[in-house]
Amino acid sequence: MPDSIDPNDDPIDSDDVSESPAGEGANHPRARIRSFVVRAGRMGTGQIKALAELGPKFVLPFKPEALDYEATFGRQAPVVFEIGFGMGGPTAQIARALPGTDFIGCEVHEPGVGALLKLIGEQDIPNIRIFQHDAVEVLDQMIPPGSLAGVHIYFPDPWHKKRHNKRRLVQPPFVAKLVKHLAPGGYLHLATDWEPYAQQMLEVLSADPDLVNASSRADGYADKPDYRPLTKFEHRGLKLGHGVWDLVFKRKG
Repeated sequence: MPDSIDPNDDPIDSDDVSESPAGEGANHPRARIRSFVVRAGRMGTGQIKALAELGPKFVLPFKPEALDYEATFGRQAPVVFEIGFGMGGPTAQIARALPGTDFIGCEVHEPGVGALLKLIGEQDIPNIRIFQHDAVEVLDQMIPPGSLAGVHIYFPDPWHKKRHNKRRLVQPPFVAKLVKHLAPGGYLHLATDWEPYAQQMLEVLSADPDLVNASSRADGYADKPDYRPLTKFEHRGLKLGHGVWDLVFKRKG
């Protein structure tokens, strides 16, 4: 996340490549794609209460077996997978705006999970389920291939320093993994406020042979879809003249 942004406002995601003190980097045995970076956060009383009361219903246990969407949500509906929902405000708004779609959000940070559960309870949102677990492992072991209507990744950690760019989540192997889990015609929607990362995202998505850009704009970026609300820091950034870039690509088929 950019230095000026409160990490509690929005999603925090990264390709967390472990590095040893000796600089072994990708050769380190723990080095692998991960969807998060561990950061501390405080829990409010409302979040703690929501975790205790609503967690058993809305937080799904991680199991190495395919998730049954119909059994999970009690209906048949398109399913969208979100990686790193932060404090959950946009996720809740999108789910309310699209009641005919079911949403599965992955967030490892407990304050964010508690905050989204609190919103679910306050706003009576039935079409969200949560994994408090690494999204990559959830994808690999619980999301059936070709089953998702869409994937949302909003404001992942941009890893500003050039030597850290390899830690960014949006890399060719990870995009290929996402595409495998999309249904034909399913979409990837990414957003970032860091232009160099937006450029990398556009390059990676454009290079994937199974994706097509859904935008007709000459620059390749997409207009912000109506369903994605502006975040708090996005409002602040726009007032300061900062840019935000959305990208929407669809799986061929």
